Amino acid sequence: MNIKYVTAVVLSAIMAVSVLSGCEGQKVKNGKNEITKSDENNTAANAQNKISDFTAKDLDGNIVTNDIFYEKDLTVVNVWGTFCGPCIAEMPELGEWARTLPDNVQIVGLIADIEGENDIEHINAAKDITSKANADFLQIIANSDFTDLMNDIVGVPTTLFIDKNGNYTGKPIVGADVEAYKSFVEKYINE
Repeated sequence: MNIKYVTAVVLSAIMAVSVLSGCEGQKVKNGKNEITKSDENNTAANAQNKISDFTAKDLDGNIVTNDIFYEKDLTVVNVWGTFCGPCIAEMPELGEWARTLPDNVQIVGLIADIEGENDIEHINAAKDITSKANADFLQIIANSDFTDLMNDIVGVPTTLFIDKNGNYTGKPIVGADVEAYKSFVEKYINE
């Protein structure tokens, strides 16, 4: 059997598994991708019970604070990166879902790989991705206020659930799995 063929098949299988499960193993630290061991138990939601106070900007340059969580009973926080194929692939479905959520639930994106408000390349990439996906929900640029949370993210997309008091609720979901996000929200609002 041709070694090039076997190598191509194995690489294709590895890539398919990566795309289906998310960009696990890609850890974002200070805006840079850093390869780490995946460990779903090492997440921000397990490290602390409440999201830290923050002041950040959205993709349009508007100031956003942690007060956004107090406006809804539940916030779905989707941590994603412009480099992540599964993140980009799930964005249209997230946009569609955001338009159908009940009034007491919201989705917020937290973009992991923008290195400050002068990182025009990644800001424009994020704007392009969300525009093409019709994902017009709030997109926050992660800054140093999110250091604790970002240091514990093991891969993107990672989706967290935060209640109206800013507390983490449920377990984070690592990897693109919109059906699992929906299932959690449905159970949460019907309790």
